Amino acid sequence: MAPSGSRNIKRDCRRVLYWIPVLFICLIVAWSYYAYVVQLCIVVYLVAYHVFFIMFVWAYWQTIFTKPMNPLKEFHLSHLDKELLEREDRGESQQEILRRIAKDLPIYTRTTSGAIRYCERCHLVKPDRCHHCSVCDKCILKMDHHCPWVNNCVGFSNYKFFTLFLAYSLLYCLFVTATDLQYFIKFWTNGLPDTQAKFHIMFLFFASSMFSVSLASLFSYHCWLVCKNRSTLEVFRAPAFRHGTDKNGFSLGVSKNLRQVFGDQKKYWLLPIFSSQGDGCSFPTCLVNADPEQPNVRNNGPSEPHDQEGTNSLLHKLSL
Repeated sequence: MAPSGSRNIKRDCRRVLYWIPVLFICLIVAWSYYAYVVQLCIVVYLVAYHVFFIMFVWAYWQTIFTKPMNPLKEFHLSHLDKELLEREDRGESQQEILRRIAKDLPIYTRTTSGAIRYCERCHLVKPDRCHHCSVCDKCILKMDHHCPWVNNCVGFSNYKFFTLFLAYSLLYCLFVTATDLQYFIKFWTNGLPDTQAKFHIMFLFFASSMFSVSLASLFSYHCWLVCKNRSTLEVFRAPAFRHGTDKNGFSLGVSKNLRQVFGDQKKYWLLPIFSSQGDGCSFPTCLVNADPEQPNVRNNGPSEPHDQEGTNSLLHKLSL
């Protein structure tokens, strides 16, 4: 009983520690609100400031408290299949069982060795772009990364919120930096009255400008990911298909890639409201060489002309 109790205590302690980065961000934001609204108190700018502040906090809240989506029941092994898999010692025999199970599932990706992607901890066949998070100890749909600053996994269910959080936090910091600049200059030229507010103005400028630099690079990176339809994990390890790895396997063009994350209705694009396309378990691909073991329902339209062009080129060479 003692080892079990100590493990529970350690797990609870880790859960508390995971909230420290979130608490740090909340304290910084609360202080910046006090410094800008109470100490600086530029009445003309307060309306615009509160718009950025509300959107930033809303997106941050959604990113933190939206639960990551897990694979549907159809991807989980039945009790009988789990027993069959556990009985088999040979890897090839296990793969035969997994191939039988995955045959009717909308799965295109494989491991780098060509095997079915299977999670031994969750006992399920992994959907495309799904990965197991060691922190959450769950398989997360379209997992991008586990972010300590939100104490949550960023994946299919909250990736739009995370992108908007970066966007609005960047706009918030840039706005504060720009409107605080003239007072920051006055601080160094002794143009401000000698009160407590001058120190808040100085630190507010330093904090907002430094966060602006880091947020600009991070936001630019994720904009690039959205346009390429890749996740952070897929940048470091390109998804593998039956024909081999393909870093652009899920890219459908910038317009369609944007719609996969932000949805079809543009009126919701700037709001932290879920509007992403699909269910997170299956994704359209731009593959030319379709998987013969899967139904051809997930390939997009342009695939067929590519195949026809290759066939025509081969016939022309043979005729020569």
